[in-house]
Amino acid sequence: MIRARRICVTAVAVLAALAGSPGLAQAEQPRESGLLSATDDNPLPPGWRIGGEVGARELVWRAPKAVPMGDARVEFRTGGRLLGLPKPAKDGRTFRLALDETRPEQLRDLQVTAAGRRLDAAADDTHGSGSRVPRMPAQAPANGVDPGKPGSYRTVTGKYDLDPVRLPGFDTPVEMTAEVVAPKGATGSRPLALFLHGRHFTCYKPGSEDDVTGDWPCAGGYKPIPSHLGYLRDQRLLASQGYVTVSISANGINAQDSEAEDAGAQARSSLVRQHLARWADWTSQRSTAPAVVRQAAKADLSHVLLVGHSRGGEGVNRAAMDSLYPPPAAEDGYQGPVRWKVRGTVLIGPTIFGQNPVADVPSVTLLPGCDGDVSDLQGEDFVDGTRGISRGTALHSAVYMVGANHNYFNSEWTPGEAVAPAEDDFRTDPEQPADPVCTPGAATRLTAAQQHKAGATYIAAAARLFLAGDDRVRPLLDGSGRRAPSADPARVLTHAVGGRRSGGFLPDGGAKVTGARLCSAIDPDPAVACLHPETTGSSPHFASWETERETGRSAVDLKWSTPGRAARVTPAKPLSLRGAQKLALRVFVPPNTTGTTFDVSVTDSSNRRAKLGSVRVDGLPGSANTASYWAQELRVPLSAATRAGLDLKRVKFLELTPRSRTGRAWLMDAWGWAPGTSAVKAATLPRVDVGRTIVKEGDSGTRTYRIPVEVSGRGSGQVRVYVLDPDGGRADNRLVTVRPGSDAIDVPVEVKGDTGYGDDVEHDIAVKAVRNAVVGKYRGGVTVENDDPEPVVTLSPVADRVTEGGTLTWRLSVDAPTAVDLYEPVRVLPVTEGTELSTKDVDPQWLKEWSGDVPDPERPLSDAHLWVWLNIPPGSTGVDFVVPTVRDQVAEPAESLRLALTDRNAEPLPGRPVLTGTVLDKP
Repeated sequence: MIRARRICVTAVAVLAALAGSPGLAQAEQPRESGLLSATDDNPLPPGWRIGGEVGARELVWRAPKAVPMGDARVEFRTGGRLLGLPKPAKDGRTFRLALDETRPEQLRDLQVTAAGRRLDAAADDTHGSGSRVPRMPAQAPANGVDPGKPGSYRTVTGKYDLDPVRLPGFDTPVEMTAEVVAPKGATGSRPLALFLHGRHFTCYKPGSEDDVTGDWPCAGGYKPIPSHLGYLRDQRLLASQGYVTVSISANGINAQDSEAEDAGAQARSSLVRQHLARWADWTSQRSTAPAVVRQAAKADLSHVLLVGHSRGGEGVNRAAMDSLYPPPAAEDGYQGPVRWKVRGTVLIGPTIFGQNPVADVPSVTLLPGCDGDVSDLQGEDFVDGTRGISRGTALHSAVYMVGANHNYFNSEWTPGEAVAPAEDDFRTDPEQPADPVCTPGAATRLTAAQQHKAGATYIAAAARLFLAGDDRVRPLLDGSGRRAPSADPARVLTHAVGGRRSGGFLPDGGAKVTGARLCSAIDPDPAVACLHPETTGSSPHFASWETERETGRSAVDLKWSTPGRAARVTPAKPLSLRGAQKLALRVFVPPNTTGTTFDVSVTDSSNRRAKLGSVRVDGLPGSANTASYWAQELRVPLSAATRAGLDLKRVKFLELTPRSRTGRAWLMDAWGWAPGTSAVKAATLPRVDVGRTIVKEGDSGTRTYRIPVEVSGRGSGQVRVYVLDPDGGRADNRLVTVRPGSDAIDVPVEVKGDTGYGDDVEHDIAVKAVRNAVVGKYRGGVTVENDDPEPVVTLSPVADRVTEGGTLTWRLSVDAPTAVDLYEPVRVLPVTEGTELSTKDVDPQWLKEWSGDVPDPERPLSDAHLWVWLNIPPGSTGVDFVVPTVRDQVAEPAESLRLALTDRNAEPLPGRPVLTGTVLDKP
């Protein structure tokens, strides 16, 4: 029995090839023609159907081939709006989403995405990325210091394997396994770099080419995939330079995080801090440490760098947050003292589902230009999302690596290097044109060896800056346009916020824009959105979050057909650029374009104006499959403003005047820039965590519950609270000031009891930091569970013996009407004796509508794959299933069909009768 509220259609037919593998929960095989409503006015696309077990209506999508276990969340969307996060089946092809109150008429323009990438369709390149040839960016000048060169230390390598730990919300304990690479013979205490891998398959069968699973622990005959060994080259480079390194295994989390509301971020943080706590113990009591730790240089826990790949990136970000601002005890898998200090993070192709970066911990985010997993490059929010949150002294750098994919930063995810089956995550379709940027062999695509070497170089740059305090490597990370020769031939571009930047022309916060358009990063209205939905490719700056519309994420959209018209950005109040040497702008233009030029001018409060200089920007190599609308850092000296006598303490507005003939560009922000690295001290901030309460609806009366929200920490700050509509996904939002212990985020949920069978309903909120606050668990709410008994469903004959031209009729009934739509599948089975009705014995239009099939060639009706989902509307007690037959001129014996209620795998329900309908040649 499948249920739904207030659904208008009367029946649904599922087209399925019923030859699925026995014993698999995902045995159904939807036909290419898809799922149709009875009136065919709102067909679901191929591969989709409505299904589910008794009491749980689901939207089901089956991929043409397995979707690899990766870091990006698989999402169902309708009309561009997030519908929900489906659960994967073990086959890797079938995904199911509980529909709750979503109505079929809302299921329009269905899409399956992962980090903005369509899984159910090829990327649309009809708007012409191929009209311009992708060009490799020019090679930047070499930096004075190259952190990719090995150091002088010999190294020691070994593992430790401790007792597993239990983490809240996870049934199976998680391993405490790690690989240590450390300098040998180094004096004194050495900084510690901890690596955390991302989400990947967990087990493999030795000798198999593709037998991998997401189980934990591994079944007999299978071995764990050693994802944590994939960073040995990075570890060896760091260890040779004097850093102690440890890479930890998280297979136990990967196998269970699909059930975690935060996709495992808190669990990964707990695991990281469990390891750090052990290292703190071993630092004070060396005799208790594993052998490899005793052989290594002593670790300095006051200088810790956390390196996370994919979901590991979001995990180490949360660990940095939790080390400064403790999470709720009930959610945390480590509750001991914090005996370490995280000086920085390196985030490699990371996820950031919560869009909740830690503003006061410096970071470097590697963005792979050919990422086929986290393909929207949402990790850009580790930079953009820190603006205005706290003190702004921590440097947050984005490193865009042209031609790098997601997997090849980890050798255990790289074909030809991994012990388990592995693949290039930027998958190519032989039936589609080759991607001009990312297809292996393209001029812009890196090999695995080139990519891993470049990645190791920039990890080492972050370690040298954040742990060793060597400002000479900063130009490699902060948008200064320098390269590390060790990373050649990779083309690497960087930009940054924070550090010694000041002022800040931000499109948000009350800025006024003339001569251009103030646009929104996330909005369903093309007239408001920064990028039109039909834009070829995407922008990391505009990666989607939990809502279809967001407040406070803006950019300045410039479009011109003739040069000379200035775009002016006027902040809410004059800004100070005092002490800055240059003005640094973050600007992007369409991929593959060249020669976009601007004059840059500023005006002070006394209306003194100075042209600072001109800048030129070329687009990144891009295609329909890449997120190449990425801002490059452009700098102009402020010396002209000083010569013109401007008061740089009171700069009133910024102007960009296009000088190229036509063009398009987007300004993300502009800052006063000065060289050097600022000292970073984390502010004391309030922390917000949203919980979840599960309640029964009850039989009568009305009760009011409140969404549980915990505000901890110190001080006051502002967050934006989005209240999500459970029936349609729309969201209202409001700005809220929070303080520890306050109930400022007060969202009541009214629950009306009834005795009618209904849906479970989630009343959720999502929270994002705006100023002087951090957000841990960003989404939660009140789940109202149906507590009424399921109605009894029966299938009975109404007219099961008719002559040719008559209509066979059965009645699907319930013993009592309900307040929701009910769905129940029935299937036409082969007859066991006599002659079966054929595809030419029934009305051809009926056959087309219910099976998507045609009568020819003539065959038994059961071969037409008639698996039909019937809908009993609210308040009704039944619906008829009819089979209209046709009269012919052929004398023939009685013919029949068999009909049965089935489960969601199209198997007849045990203990239920199989009904027979008979058609006679004559009365």
